[in-house]
Amino acid sequence: MTTTAPGAGGQEAPAPAPAPAPGGAPAPDAVKDGPAAATGSSPWQLARRELRRRPAVRVSLGVVLLFVLMAATAPWLGALGGWSPEEFDKSAIDPYLGGQPLGSFGGISPEHWLGVEPVTGRDLFARVVHGAQVSLLIAFAATAIVVGAGTAAGIAAGYFGGRTDAVLSRLMDLTMSFPSLIFMIAMLSVAKDVNRIVLMTSVIGVFGWPGVARVVRGQTLSLKHREYVDAARVGGAGPWRILTRDILPGVSGPVIAYTTLLIPGMISTEAALSYLGVGVRPPTPSWGQMIAESVAYYETDPMYFVIPSVFLFLAVLAFTLLGDALRDILDPRGGRT
Repeated sequence: MTTTAPGAGGQEAPAPAPAPAPGGAPAPDAVKDGPAAATGSSPWQLARRELRRRPAVRVSLGVVLLFVLMAATAPWLGALGGWSPEEFDKSAIDPYLGGQPLGSFGGISPEHWLGVEPVTGRDLFARVVHGAQVSLLIAFAATAIVVGAGTAAGIAAGYFGGRTDAVLSRLMDLTMSFPSLIFMIAMLSVAKDVNRIVLMTSVIGVFGWPGVARVVRGQTLSLKHREYVDAARVGGAGPWRILTRDILPGVSGPVIAYTTLLIPGMISTEAALSYLGVGVRPPTPSWGQMIAESVAYYETDPMYFVIPSVFLFLAVLAFTLLGDALRDILDPRGGRT
């Protein structure tokens, strides 16, 4: 039987509209295709969507891509400038002024786009782009070692627990408490006839993995008892399948964010070791090595100090801003703790 409102002429009364939520927010039934639609997005899709909304981050991403492209094409860029990083140009310096560059701003000219080194006359543009190749190669390779080892150790410790967790956690504590910088300096000082790039990459990577491992361990502990993981376990899936199909995708967001934040630290570490004289050796160019050599000329030729310092500053700043944005997007809780 239909209930009619009094005096409505037998017509059915209209249903009342849903009341708005407190604070003027739309009613729950009205929000169906909003931010919740993004919950099924992968970390890369979520990052791309959010990065498009941040102009400063887009600029940082452009600077990062520019440095990566510069490092990848360093031999061709050096050839485009017309000089190799080890080639001397005695005509660009004044032998009567202690080898100071001829011209203004450190010898900047159509032949030498960023000027030349004092005394030697080597082209700074060629050395800077080749230095970017060395610095970024060490930073990326060391970051790959750190992220790979840290992710594997963190997932194993968090998923298996028990004795495995105890052993790996104590190893993390031991590695983090070790004076890594002193050991790096000592190790690189005594190693003479070895590939310095390979040695620096290995030494930096050995001491960097516990930070990633701790982050991944915490994420794994929160994921291993989720319903879909229990369902996979009940369905007969082995540990390897669960770790690679269920746990690893769940920790990929924080790992991506942490990876981007690691790279500027690796660049700074390589520059610091080269500055202290235990990193890349001449004539192989490196930003840290160039800054160390330019200290003796900062009063007479300040551009020799400014140019590699600016490149180092921009690379670290761009990677840091990009990493901060990715951390806020992919691991917002980790950014607050």
